Amino acid sequence: MQEHAATTETTEAPKKEGGFPPFDTTTFPTQFFWLVVTFAFLFTVMWRLAGPKINAAITNRRGTINGAIAEASKARAEAEAAQAGYETALAGARSRGNALAEETRQKLNAEIARAKAEADSKAADAMAAAEARIAQTRETAKGHVKTAARDAAIAIVERLTGDKVSAEDATAALGN
Repeated sequence: MQEHAATTETTEAPKKEGGFPPFDTTTFPTQFFWLVVTFAFLFTVMWRLAGPKINAAITNRRGTINGAIAEASKARAEAEAAQAGYETALAGARSRGNALAEETRQKLNAEIARAKAEADSKAADAMAAAEARIAQTRETAKGHVKTAARDAAIAIVERLTGDKVSAEDATAALGN
């Protein structure tokens, strides 16, 4: 078997004096110097190059938004005006429709009243004519009844007594 020799090698880096370099207080002045130089450089670059581009983008976007708001306000005002016009036209049409309906209703009522008056007049004329015919028929019937009564009286007297009575005497005897 092989013998294992004890090794003293490790994977760790040898320790240095001073620790982690950014925390080394002896390098603070140079770190601070380079921090100021880098900050000044980046500030200048941002101020001169990126700043105007960002400002232009913000201004452009603000202008676009304001333009869209103005267009929306204009479109809203136009829509409200169109709606008001529509409502006015609708109210006018409704008013004209109601007026036409009322006018038609009045015309129909007048025509119905005229037709009713005409029908009543015709019915009254027909009733008067019928009453006249009835009165004439009644008078004719009375005349026939008188004649029949006179003839019957003459026939009865002649049959019962054998005497012949004249028509004038029979009419006078009947009392009519």
